[in-house]
Amino acid sequence: MNTLVINKKKYVVVEQSEYNRLREQAAKKRIPARKLSLAEGKKLALSLIDKWHKGK
Repeated sequence: MNTLVINKKKYVVVEQSEYNRLREQAAKKRIPARKLSLAEGKKLALSLIDKWHKGK
């Protein structure tokens, strides 16, 4: 890992393999989005449309 200073800001330079490993670790910590069924998606969409319409 190397440090680089440009315009008084510090940047860290890492190898591509290390960067990919860090991204993979970060992705594992994130909770995946829940998939909705067609009926659930339609219900959610209609409720959001109603909420948007009332706001206008």
